Order: sequence, then C-alpha cells, then structure tokens
Amino acid sequence: MSTNTADFLVIGGGIIGISIARELKSRNPDSSICILEKEHQCGIHASGRNSGVLHAGFYYTADSLKARFTKEGNKRLTEYCEAKHLAIKKCGKLVVTQNESELVWLDELLVRAKSNDVPLELITAEESRAIEPRAKTYQKALFSPTTASINPIELVKSLLSDAIQEGVQLKTNTQYIHRVGKCSVKTSDGLFEANYIINAAGLYADKIGRDFGFSKDHRILPFKGLYLYSNETPGALKTHIYPVPDLTNPFLGVHFTITSDSKIKIGPTAIPAFWREQYQGWKNFNVPELTEIILRQAGLFLSSNFDFKALAFRELKKYSKPLLVSLATKLAKGVDIKHYGHWGQAGIRAQLLNIKKKELEMDFVLEGDDRSMHILNAVSPGLTCSLPFADYVCDQIEDKINGH
Repeated sequence: MSTNTADFLVIGGGIIGISIARELKSRNPDSSICILEKEHQCGIHASGRNSGVLHAGFYYTADSLKARFTKEGNKRLTEYCEAKHLAIKKCGKLVVTQNESELVWLDELLVRAKSNDVPLELITAEESRAIEPRAKTYQKALFSPTTASINPIELVKSLLSDAIQEGVQLKTNTQYIHRVGKCSVKTSDGLFEANYIINAAGLYADKIGRDFGFSKDHRILPFKGLYLYSNETPGALKTHIYPVPDLTNPFLGVHFTITSDSKIKIGPTAIPAFWREQYQGWKNFNVPELTEIILRQAGLFLSSNFDFKALAFRELKKYSKPLLVSLATKLAKGVDIKHYGHWGQAGIRAQLLNIKKKELEMDFVLEGDDRSMHILNAVSPGLTCSLPFADYVCDQIEDKINGH
C-alpha cells in the first residue's frame, strides 16, 4: 500500500478544518496541505447541521476564547458572505424576559457585552415591539443588532472551493483508522504521512486525540439538537427571539431562529444521544459507543457538577411538539401549534465533558505538541468564530513547532 505525504494533514473537513487548512496555506504557500474527510463531501455533520446563526458575542465571559473570537468572527463572516454573494439575513436578536427575576440577567449580559466590546442595547417592552410586534417581554429586553443568519452548507461549499483554488488538497471517502508512528496515520484509503497533523474531527476529536496521547481527561458527550419549522409565510417574524439563558450551561434554551431565507424555526432540543452520529432511528448505530456513552451517562446521573439528570429529563420532554411550542409561546404572540408540523434535520452537538471534574467544558479546548494539534471542543459559536479561531490554532501550531 502506497504512502501519501503532506506537510500538514488536517483530519476533518468541516468549517473548522477547512478554515485551518486555508490559514495554513496562507502562511505556508510552498507547503502541501491535505484535508482528510471521511464522507463523500464536506459538511455532512455539524458544519452542515447547525443553526446557521452568526452570534454577536455577549454571552461569554471576557477571559474566554469564545469572547475573544465571536465579535471578529461575526464581522469577518458577514463580510465574506456579502463579498461572495452568499445568503445572509441581518435580522438581529431580541433577548426577552418572562418575569422580574430575569431582569438581573439582562444586566449581566450587558456587562459581558461591554467587556467584549459587542454592541447590545437595553430597551423597553414597547421598543422591543417596535422591532418585532409579536415579541413578549417583561418590562425590558435586549437587542443585538449584529446577530445574523447564514446558510451553513452554502458557506462550507464556498470556503472549500476557496481552499481548493488556493492549493489545498481534499481527500474524501477517507476515514481515519489509527495512528501509525510519530506522524503517520492509517486511513480507509491507505497511509498518510505528514510533518504536522491537525485533528479537527468534531465528534471523534477526543478519540483521535487519545491516539496521540492527548484528551486524557476529556470525552465527547453527544447531544441531539432538533428544530421545529413553521409553515408561516417567510418574514412572519422579523428577528431572532431568545429567552434569558442559564449561563451555567452551554445551551441557550428554546428560541425562535430566523433562517437565511426568512423561515421560522423553534428549538433546539439538547437531548442526550446514545451514539455519536445518532441522527435518525438506528442509522449509524454503534454498539461500542452505545455501551460507553450509556455507562458514562449513568455515572453522570449519580454524580455530576452540572445536574445531568435534570438536564436529561428536561430535554427529553422536548421531543413533544406541544411542549416545544408551549415554551415558544412565552416568547412571542400568535404562536399556534398548527403551524409547527415539520422537524428539521437533526444535528449532534459534540459537547466536551471533563471526566475528572465531571463538568461540561464551556470554552474551546485545544491540546497539542510539536507534531500534532487537537481541537477537542469547538462547539457553538464555533461556526461564528471559525476564521479568527483558525488564526489562533495556527498561532498555537507555530509556537509548538518553534518550541515555545
């Protein structure tokens, strides 16, 4: 079996992997960059199944990587989509309250927005209705003018086209199997050898990381996300409407999302999945993953630092369309279950769990050395942050190679 070679080998052809490959090529124009993608095309998994929201960056504490990259990522992807004539809906976002106890959290979000230099406006209920007449809020709300929506599949295709034109090589239908030696990997399409390997494998990043001696304290805990689509006329809502979030976990609650083509969807769920690619029925069923994940979930039911038991039961109930719609009625007027009959395609959130601390990682997580770099946690707002985050990953790679 022949050996394929590259200077830099990127495992995973999602938005993060493609963005890293492009940045590596920009910095090293004479080097060969190769992306390995296990599917027949890029964007089959998280990159093509996410909400498509470009977040503004006011949810995250100032010391986090998410805070560092979301504002810039939003700006750069907005400019990219406009330059490439890709679909983008600059609809903004309302964060609404349901009672007096939630008002204090608006103040906390304002503090975070100021720390992150993100535009965010505190407005009255009357002002919120001027933005979206159907919005429901208690006394006050927040408005984020820079939140937008794009078509993530369209974005993946465009970024990949750019990467290929810039000289990046793509190998599809090429699944990582295991590591061979210091800087070689066995795949379904033979051996690949590189001077440096970047693991951007999403749902399988932790497993690949352990092959290289990393991710010792981390495991992916998959959560299934579903949105329920409305059959109302596109444009029936003018802006995203979100509830005040629970800032102790990475999920933002049931909300209204406006797609890039002005359709309405509510969700998402965050239902614990039993294997990593449990999108629909028994498709992609994996017995070892089922066993491992059920045992881990059972352990978290008994003891965790984020009340996994309550989270699991709360999210499982959201499989009920009436419940999901009833949660949405707290955010907007004129919400009728008769309009909500169609589930969108499922996505799986590759949420990273720290098994030593028994808590969910709230920020991006990277581990690596002078031979490989592993992106272990790049969930929401990973899409929004993808371009500046790729710059950061490449900075880390250069530091490791240079012994810093």
